[in-house]
Amino acid sequence: MFLACRKLTDECYVHLEKYISQQQNRVVRMTEEFFRNDCYRSEFEAEVVAVSGELIILNRTLFYPGGGGQVCDTGSIGGYAVVNVEYNEQQEIVHRAPRHDLKIGDRVQCSVDWERRYDLMKGHTAEHLLFSALHLQDPAINIVKIFISPEDKHVVIDKDMSWDSIAEATRFANGIIEENRPVVKSVMSRNDLGIKKVRANLERIDGDSVGVVEIKGIDIAACCGIHVASTSEIGALFVYKKTRAGKDGIKIHFKIGCAAMVSSISFASSCLSIIDALGSKPNDIVKTVRNVRYELEVLSGQLKSMAVSYAKIVEPKEVNGSKVYSVMFPISDHTVLADAAKIHAKKGGVVVFVGKGSSLAVLVMSSDSRVDCKRVVDEVLLEFGGYGGGCPNSARGNIRDVTIADDVMSLLLSKVECSLN
Repeated sequence: MFLACRKLTDECYVHLEKYISQQQNRVVRMTEEFFRNDCYRSEFEAEVVAVSGELIILNRTLFYPGGGGQVCDTGSIGGYAVVNVEYNEQQEIVHRAPRHDLKIGDRVQCSVDWERRYDLMKGHTAEHLLFSALHLQDPAINIVKIFISPEDKHVVIDKDMSWDSIAEATRFANGIIEENRPVVKSVMSRNDLGIKKVRANLERIDGDSVGVVEIKGIDIAACCGIHVASTSEIGALFVYKKTRAGKDGIKIHFKIGCAAMVSSISFASSCLSIIDALGSKPNDIVKTVRNVRYELEVLSGQLKSMAVSYAKIVEPKEVNGSKVYSVMFPISDHTVLADAAKIHAKKGGVVVFVGKGSSLAVLVMSSDSRVDCKRVVDEVLLEFGGYGGGCPNSARGNIRDVTIADDVMSLLLSKVECSLN
């Protein structure tokens, strides 16, 4: 009986110590985050409650500290520029204002950079709309991450999509913008049955409450960011490029508002110029470009084959017991140049090739130890402003100015001959 009581008492002490530890480490937020309920305001008054160097903590703030892929607000506190806002390790919102002289207890007038804030609000809402539109085109795609800043706005999805599908999604999204659908923000419990309809990764959300943003009839997603009240505020949406995002998938980059319209007009103008240059009809341009690309690939293949054949029969110049092979190619494909060079280098010769295409390709390969290929190429590249690298028996590089091909070849041969003499 005594042992049982002792065991029970020990367990109680363990639980008590754990509870005390949790209470001691419990976060007490010092700042009222009223940007969550009033994101259209930009001016406010607050009191400084903590200062540490450049960092300021206020009793209330309209500054969004960033999160959910959206960057933070900037602005001013008491006339001092706020360059960054974030949560610290204690989950307090800290405002970074270099060279401020504020003290605890100061009452300060604060201002959020409204133009920047509003752009971020529109951009974040546009991201929700764009992903839902892309998902309608391909229900198999998943969102990986987003990034919303004044300079760049993109969504990362886990698989590639055709430009036809992206175009259809963009048309759909702009239709919803024109319809002026309401954007509703709410808070749900993770135990609410309705949470199953929400696009969310609950494992990444702390606590019981889940912030939810809904574009009526289009998308409902968990989100801690700040958004506009209606889709018409976005103005317009235009996807202008897609790039690789490493192992994460594909970045879909987009613009909004006036920037979207300017970008789309610029792209349309470029496409019309291409149509004109190719003598095509607008509806046939994709087919025309594919045909031109195919013809170029065929011609390029034939040119490479001819270049290798010519390299095989070129007559070398005898320089102090070593054969020097030099060829000026009409292409700048390093792979072709290297394949052709190996034919002669393995016989004990020195190869000096220059390829003249969109740029100058330089290649020196040698099995004669008297010629340090890297030194020769480095010296020539330095002379003509090129770039490249290699090792003593093989080096290559590129030079942008194709008009100096003869001068480059002449200097390469001069340095090789100097090494052999």
